[in-house]
Amino acid sequence: MAVKPLRSAPGRTVPSAGFVLAEPTLRDGPELWRMARDSAVLDVNSPYSYTLWCRDFAATSIVAREDTPQGRPCGFVTGYLRPDAPATLFVWQVAVDREHRGHGLARRMLDGLAERLVPRGARALEATVTPDNTASTALFTSFARDHGAELTRSPLFGPDVLAGGHEPEVLFRIGPLGRG
Repeated sequence: MAVKPLRSAPGRTVPSAGFVLAEPTLRDGPELWRMARDSAVLDVNSPYSYTLWCRDFAATSIVAREDTPQGRPCGFVTGYLRPDAPATLFVWQVAVDREHRGHGLARRMLDGLAERLVPRGARALEATVTPDNTASTALFTSFARDHGAELTRSPLFGPDVLAGGHEPEVLFRIGPLGRG
């Protein structure tokens, strides 16, 4: 199934196989927090931080809503443009509600976000992945392959700088984007 392009104008949406992809709104903050908490794998931030993210980083994030009158959020990708490298989108978190997993929704959101940001100057995507996170490894590997971009991996944060026994974080860098 082809991914339908996400229109680049802020707030515009496009349907994608029973989902609507859009910029998050303030009302989405509590649902993003819930999905992160319920994922049982993401580092969970405060409910306030997810609502603030929906205000300050909506243009560089995406939410998937069920294509129903209620439009309940069922997935999200939060990201930001790095201040010291503004052509680099750093993906902070990716989450999909348990009942919507296994249908390629994370990938559709990532593609939709790239389709919105590459025309605005994004040329690379970065994310950190723990060594045992096979789902994220597969997501970013397929994204790089299908976008004709190189994926490089390098250690970023080891246990010496992460508190509480946190696993190391490996930096995945994908680029250049938008060559095609």
